[in-house]
Amino acid sequence: MGFRGPRRPCAVVAAVLCTLGVATPAARAQSADVAALQVAMRALGLYHATIDGITGPATRRAVTAFQRRKGLRADGVTGPLTRRALGRRGRPALGSRPIRAGAQGRDVAALQFLLRRRGFGPVTLDGGFGPNTKAAVHRFQRAAGLIVDDVAGPATLRALRRRRVAAPGMGGPVAFLRPISAPITDGFGWVGGRRHTGLDFPAATGAPVGAAGRGVVSFAGRNTGGYGILVVVRHRLGFETWYAHLSRVSVQRGQAVVGGTPVGAVGSTGRSTGPHLHFEARLFGTPIDPAPRLLTKVAARATDIASTSRPRRLTCRPNGDARSTQDNDPPVARAGHCP
Repeated sequence: MGFRGPRRPCAVVAAVLCTLGVATPAARAQSADVAALQVAMRALGLYHATIDGITGPATRRAVTAFQRRKGLRADGVTGPLTRRALGRRGRPALGSRPIRAGAQGRDVAALQFLLRRRGFGPVTLDGGFGPNTKAAVHRFQRAAGLIVDDVAGPATLRALRRRRVAAPGMGGPVAFLRPISAPITDGFGWVGGRRHTGLDFPAATGAPVGAAGRGVVSFAGRNTGGYGILVVVRHRLGFETWYAHLSRVSVQRGQAVVGGTPVGAVGSTGRSTGPHLHFEARLFGTPIDPAPRLLTKVAARATDIASTSRPRRLTCRPNGDARSTQDNDPPVARAGHCP
């Protein structure tokens, strides 16, 4: 999301993370099982962040609170006793049974997470196999060339876990203009031991930023969860583009934009260590890699951008799942909401 200082050797960093009880990057990959646990904790009123499948501080705090409530050892580790105490929310494991319409439990929540991550949502993550989940299963089965029925059996789960199946719109005609004339430094994925949810374009403060395509502005203001001054544009087929760390905005909520419409100017607001644009693409709320969808044409015009609206300020508590560093993608920050 910004520029980092000198890196320490990987072995040293991994040792420090293990000592602190923080998962290493490999262990912090999105997990359907962790997402199902987060769904259970949210249903119990103990988890209020995004269901992202990553075990962070907020997830561990929720588990610890639940363990105390049940008189268990409060270590934040979800072992057999904790799973048993969760009742139907803690069982059964994904893949241990065919999941049929009307089913409830841990495996249903994991299935819902996998469907949404693959772009076959929107699906409510609630651990219940209702009409919306059934429709999403049908969409995936149809796209994967499987028998379309009301059962998420071994073949469906295997395809969800292992195969690259394009959801309607994911492999389709949606593409984006480059939002700024600048090189890309940090890309999407794990960068320097942190999860990076977009692309970074280093540029001088005040450099123009243009909308990457046709859509409607759903947020233009300040999010103190880490993105600083932020503009979010909602496009078709469930896509959004996010423009973060801006120094000012040039659009307002509800405004229609096209590719090249000025949305703001480069800055270093929020969790940033230098002026740059952090650009994200999201599908049904889940960050995806924008790089394969970027065209060579640049959206931003070289002319100066006049601000047409003042950023709306939010007063937020520190982000529970973000590491306490100066430069980190807050995985639970949302447009216009506190994380």
